[in-house]
Amino acid sequence: MTLTRSIVGVLFALAVAGIAQAQQPIIIKFSHVVAVDTPKGKAAEYFKKITEERTKGRVRVDVYPNSQLFKDGEEMEALQLGSVQMLAPSLAKFGPLGAREFEVFDLPYIFDDYAELHKVTDGPIGKMLFQKLESKGITGLAYWDNGFKDMSANKPLRMPADFKGLKLRIQSSKVLDGEMRALGAIPQVMSFSEVYQALQTGVVDGTENPPSNFYTQKMHEVQKYLTLSNHGYLGYAVIVNKKFWDTLPADIRTTLEGAMKDATKFANDIAKKENDDAIEAVRKSGKTQILTLSADEKAAWKKALVAVHRGNEGRIGKPVIEAVYKETGFKP
Repeated sequence: MTLTRSIVGVLFALAVAGIAQAQQPIIIKFSHVVAVDTPKGKAAEYFKKITEERTKGRVRVDVYPNSQLFKDGEEMEALQLGSVQMLAPSLAKFGPLGAREFEVFDLPYIFDDYAELHKVTDGPIGKMLFQKLESKGITGLAYWDNGFKDMSANKPLRMPADFKGLKLRIQSSKVLDGEMRALGAIPQVMSFSEVYQALQTGVVDGTENPPSNFYTQKMHEVQKYLTLSNHGYLGYAVIVNKKFWDTLPADIRTTLEGAMKDATKFANDIAKKENDDAIEAVRKSGKTQILTLSADEKAAWKKALVAVHRGNEGRIGKPVIEAVYKETGFKP
């Protein structure tokens, strides 16, 4: 009788342990490098909220903002190794990974507005680009907007000649390197988390950012001028470790896809407003003078920068660039 009770006890304990193990949530570590109060930061938190609600706790999303886990030069390898499951790196990060076609998004003045941009990200070109990541152990889920970039420095930047000799921070991108050189500036590759201090100490003279990044990283405290150039696009791709994604239960994957679709709409809806609000906040701070280009000045910028398109046909692929031109109606 005692032996029987012992066996029953052991079996009961094992059953309880099995149930507890079965109830352990699937954990998604979602790492990114910007502040919580940016469009990407808010969208990541929104994705966490709706995912956990819709999966009723079967999935837990742990969001790590502001380079808490990995800097932007480290995070891609961390994803491929499985140290994190989800990232939202800027599109410029895929060129160094070997998917140079993504660098089409870095080309200056290739998109005039969000409508043109979304024809590309929401259409067949966007899908084709994600397919390029599969062989690298990465699955692409969505494109999130941040916004159109502006130039900042401690001197007014109105004409290409104003850039001559300035050291400007860029992400690691051959296209952005070419962009700065076309303006006569000296490009400096640097992790995003290091930019404020580099500007503060004069290691670099200026940089390019959407206004929301410029303001939330307090760059307006260490930059005297911000030129509303809208010369380039900064967006993100939400990506996951392919092995992790492929081994998820089918119903969980479907729920995550739905949550990501809604988080993408949320991200893109707030991006423009956040950037507009950031410009106003910078203006109100009184620390940075905001410059608006005249039609002639903007034409001079475009003339200097559109040459970067031709210079990168061999790198990005002329067919990819021409496909974007066709989709958006761009006239080189």
